Amino acid sequence: VAIPVQRADRDQVTTLLTAVATAWVNGSTVDWTAVQPGGSPVDLPTYAFEHERYWVDAPPPAAPGSVTDPAEAGFWQAVESGDLATLAGTLGLADDTSLSAVLPALSSWRRDRREESTVDAWRYRVSWSPVRDEIAILSGTWLIVTPAGIDCGHDEIAAALRRAGAEPVRVEYGPGFTVPEAVTGVLSLLALDERPVDGLQGVPAGLTDTVALVRALGEAAVSAPLWCATRGAVSAGAAGGPESPVQSQVWGLGRVVAMEQPDRWGGLVDLPATLDERAGERLAAVLAGGTGEDQVAIRASGVLARRFGRIPADPAPAAEWRPSGTVLVTGGTGALGARVARWLATRGARRLVLTSRRGPAAPGAAELVAELAGLGVAADVVSCDGSDRDALAATLAAIPAEHPLSAVFHVAGVLDDGVLDALTPERFARVLRAKAVAAANLDELTAGLDLSAFVLFSSLTGVVGNSGQANYAAANAYLDALAEHRRARGLPGTSVAWGPWADAGMAGTEDVTNRLRRTGIRPMPADLAIAALARAVDRGETCVSVADVDWAMLAPGLAVVRPSRLFDGLPEARPDGAGETGAVAPDRARALRERLAAASAAEREQIVLDLVGAQAAVVLGHESAAQVDAGKPFRDLGLSSLAAVELRNLLSASTGIPLPASLVFDHPTPAAVAELIRAELVSANGSGGSAGAELDRLEAALAKVSPGDAEATAIAARLQRLLPRLTGGADDGDGLDEATADDLFKIIHEEFGKS
Repeated sequence: VAIPVQRADRDQVTTLLTAVATAWVNGSTVDWTAVQPGGSPVDLPTYAFEHERYWVDAPPPAAPGSVTDPAEAGFWQAVESGDLATLAGTLGLADDTSLSAVLPALSSWRRDRREESTVDAWRYRVSWSPVRDEIAILSGTWLIVTPAGIDCGHDEIAAALRRAGAEPVRVEYGPGFTVPEAVTGVLSLLALDERPVDGLQGVPAGLTDTVALVRALGEAAVSAPLWCATRGAVSAGAAGGPESPVQSQVWGLGRVVAMEQPDRWGGLVDLPATLDERAGERLAAVLAGGTGEDQVAIRASGVLARRFGRIPADPAPAAEWRPSGTVLVTGGTGALGARVARWLATRGARRLVLTSRRGPAAPGAAELVAELAGLGVAADVVSCDGSDRDALAATLAAIPAEHPLSAVFHVAGVLDDGVLDALTPERFARVLRAKAVAAANLDELTAGLDLSAFVLFSSLTGVVGNSGQANYAAANAYLDALAEHRRARGLPGTSVAWGPWADAGMAGTEDVTNRLRRTGIRPMPADLAIAALARAVDRGETCVSVADVDWAMLAPGLAVVRPSRLFDGLPEARPDGAGETGAVAPDRARALRERLAAASAAEREQIVLDLVGAQAAVVLGHESAAQVDAGKPFRDLGLSSLAAVELRNLLSASTGIPLPASLVFDHPTPAAVAELIRAELVSANGSGGSAGAELDRLEAALAKVSPGDAEATAIAARLQRLLPRLTGGADDGDGLDEATADDLFKIIHEEFGKS
């Protein structure tokens, strides 16, 4: 174990103590009386360590004298040098201001700097990185699935795959669709169909058909990778922005499929308007895996890969955005909408229109209006469904001309979570109406108005994916693309992809919050989230993600489920660059393998069974594995489909091995899952198919023999004859010190017969 005792970005005391603790938990001896003079050892408590805590964690104390913020360093330098002019200028005070005024200003300045530093650490954005061209080598049958009645340029695509060595077969998707046998890969062009599904407002056929295709491939047990192609769904650095925001919904969907069904997912590729021979070669290289990327755009300049990274802190002050006239807030009576309304009041807004489906009848609406009135804001609460274009148009028309609409904040949204196999087109429609359809209506109806801000509340789910939220991811991916599309048209557009807010929003339920925490995504205090919103609006940003992420927890879990280069731009998301708890999951998996290697066969079974029980308890909300019956089917234990995906992900992260999405369905009890994992781990340790594995089977068989009977005596005698071969003692000349695995198999076969 390599342990750093000095870190450039961390104070020395914390780093050293962390190093000592890390050494101790990895088996080294530590003289704790030297670490803590005057202290005395105490016995560990007898109860289990994995218990439920109710205490709020205090922030770690800063090392005395440590200053890492450049602004703070300059401030304290002015203090130490006695530079009154610089100090007064920093605090915004006159040179002769008394200390009684300085101290509150100093406290406020310090608090603001801490807030800015925290918010800066939460800010991310998507970028596109060029990928080196690779030679494409394809083989086998590649299925090209096209929508009915649309020319998707499939002939050019088929020609490109054929030049790379594949045998392309085009199949038009529709009733009676069947999957040919022996398919090497699948390229879907269904996303290019933007026609709405009959009877489902705002739901493109390309989205629901893609979902149906994923299911059909699963039902046909096709393990070949599925790639979904779009055209103009992403900007990929282009000044013109995405030309087809509707197709971006498949990008949101695909990122969830990658998590739920990683063993059958290939990736996402955005095609150029014209697929010439060079672009065709690049497409074939992407499908062949030569680039190592699974979210790419093919452009005239080459292949561009999607990346997710931090936004560098910008110390330059931004002009503070100030609302005027009337500001519209959709979902304005909800938890998030109410907080946005209060913030708008602090920014100077004097007229607000707050829409929601229930309008004045919404819980807390009257109290919110009264509170805003106390802040000098006239707020109208209107019952209006943003997906109803006529109703929305009437609401906008009712805004008085003397107080024209100046800004829009689209906060409304609904959740309808479920794994992909359970999401019907109607469930997609419900989520899309609240998010995407309403946003499209707002875009269209306000395009001719002089707006100073058009802000969309998106979700981190649409940017990186989240199991069980394919419909939500699709809707929010559209919002991000719409903001870029508006900017390309010269209109204001800001989309903020939020992580969960604490005690607010749709992720405020205990179940959702706990699930997110287990992946490493922590709820953000609402006041700091509002500060992040202000930062994005003030700076006129187009797409920004805001989330409090523990990458040491999230990145290893994602990498085990499905390796991706999406986070290559984040040093803390790489195993060699994680934070204080860096590489926790890999270390845990390594420790598990070492325990299994040193254990007997019976002990191995119990170790893995305990692991499965513990993780199942976490997902089910139990206090310990003792409450999980190893022989009881998961469905009887109360495990939902979404929880099954989460359990698969937790076990993959804990063991370091990829597990199928159908894990708990193919292996319906904790004991069955444990047996599968044990076999995989034994095989990964190099003992599968070896003498060690045969000895495991022998040990398990001997456990069933009664000591002292005739069979036990005969077996003991045969084992005694075998022992000298293992210890190098006198025998028939066949020592094992240079024996191969085949030699060991032969010896076991000779001594014990065919097993």
